[in-house]
Amino acid sequence: MKRETAETIASEYLKPVFGFALKRCKNLQDAEDLSQEIVLKAFRALLAKDDIGDPARFIWTIAHNALSNYYRDAARGTIGLSFDEVEDTLADPDSLSEEDDSANAIRRLQKEIAYLSALQRKIVIAYYFENRRQADIASELGIPLGTVKWHLFEAKKELKERLGVMRQTSELTFNPIKFHSYGINGSVGNKKIDEFFRSALSQNICYCVRNEAKTVNEIADDLGVSPVYVEGEVDFLETYGFLKEEKGKVIVNFLISEPTSELLILQHTMYKKAAAGFASDLFDALTASELLDRSDLWCAQTDGPISLTDPSRADRNFLLWALIPFIISENGKLTAEKRISFDEVATIRPDGSHNIAQATVLPDRMDLPKDYVFMKNWCGPFRYPDKKHAAGNPSFWQLDSEWSNRRLQVSKAEREKADRVISLFKRENEEGLLSKDEYAWLAEQGFIKTVGDYDGSFKSSWQIVILATKDIRDALLAIGETIFKQHKDELKALKAPYIEAVLASVPAHLRKVKAYELQFLFGSDGWFILHCLVSLLNSGKLKPPTDGQKKALSTLLVQN
Repeated sequence: MKRETAETIASEYLKPVFGFALKRCKNLQDAEDLSQEIVLKAFRALLAKDDIGDPARFIWTIAHNALSNYYRDAARGTIGLSFDEVEDTLADPDSLSEEDDSANAIRRLQKEIAYLSALQRKIVIAYYFENRRQADIASELGIPLGTVKWHLFEAKKELKERLGVMRQTSELTFNPIKFHSYGINGSVGNKKIDEFFRSALSQNICYCVRNEAKTVNEIADDLGVSPVYVEGEVDFLETYGFLKEEKGKVIVNFLISEPTSELLILQHTMYKKAAAGFASDLFDALTASELLDRSDLWCAQTDGPISLTDPSRADRNFLLWALIPFIISENGKLTAEKRISFDEVATIRPDGSHNIAQATVLPDRMDLPKDYVFMKNWCGPFRYPDKKHAAGNPSFWQLDSEWSNRRLQVSKAEREKADRVISLFKRENEEGLLSKDEYAWLAEQGFIKTVGDYDGSFKSSWQIVILATKDIRDALLAIGETIFKQHKDELKALKAPYIEAVLASVPAHLRKVKAYELQFLFGSDGWFILHCLVSLLNSGKLKPPTDGQKKALSTLLVQN
């Protein structure tokens, strides 16, 4: 196109383009800049083309494209259209063409409606999208007509304000976290822990309020999802005590650990040094005693089939796989410096559970030493019921580890299983014989082996370790108490810098909960038990269990 023609066409659109920009930009300067950019682009394009049939359509296409770039690049995403301009077409955005910039405004407005309160959202949707009369809305919701009008007014005002703000998102929008592990310390209820952290959404909701209380809308912004989805999950987590409300906001109410390489190496070094001497001394004291040969320490564990006539006795290695973790955990409870009680920090939940919950989030990469000990397939120690509630009756004690051939979960089902094992053990001792189905169940679980015909020659043999009297239990724990006293000063010195570092990494509102847990370092502490087992395996004192022993490994019935 000739230059004179292009200049004439561009000059005709100077005022209309400036009006277009002025109406849609957040200030006069931006409008001037945008209108100049549009006219300059149009002029250059007109010079380069000779086949433009409709100059007006051509220039307005350039204008809309430039406006889209302006919105995208603006620090604050001004929509350029007021609520009043799009209100009439709010319920039917599909009637607008993609070239109409009000279409994008309306779709943005629809997204912003999700950020209204639940009641305002219902009213706005009913009025604008369903074309319902205000009186009918009031009747259905059971509120006065004036209240409906007030909410519509407030919602309209709030939406106007929000259309002028570009929502900020966090890294969780495109890089959500995933809990590496989670569990509880305390009693279980009717729900499994998996039900509370059932989805990536629930985990990321908890994670984004781990240090700071936030509103549902702020959480939604952080996660890049609609508040509608966040609301229900927040209500569920708050109902069960995993979140707590603070002045209209929520903050996490359980421990989320984010260990660094430095903290994990400090932990590893502490446990490794502590376990080396302690585990060796405990092993030596047990094997030097006569307790492993006592008649009230029962266990007929065997790799092969049992005999109808010959009594079988577990090897010492199998006994020690149960006794060493048991002695450490039981003595640890007694020797812990209990400045904080469980009831001070545990949460009572509506499903009947009473516990402290914790989860771990690991970074994508950590530089750890080659001999770092990982906790694989670990659960426990699990004891039900405790000594206080099982006076005169047995307790069921169990530990699951990478050397076991089973997978435990702290759940109502495990508690019910423990109840059944205790009941069947007592009844067999008192009545002499269980039913065929009961023996089949015990054998399937790995607790017993049977031989012979149930209706003829028959024998059952318990494969787990049984402390049949209170005397044998007390004698074993006395050995552990002696070893703990011998290493008391060493253990105290080793854990002091670790405790300081851990508490510094925990949000202030949860430090008391963490401090409670740290009271049990080197006691009823799975990490310490794990390091003791690894230390004894590495030294050759403890041998790996055979395949036939793994199902009954580290399982006891304890007389109280």
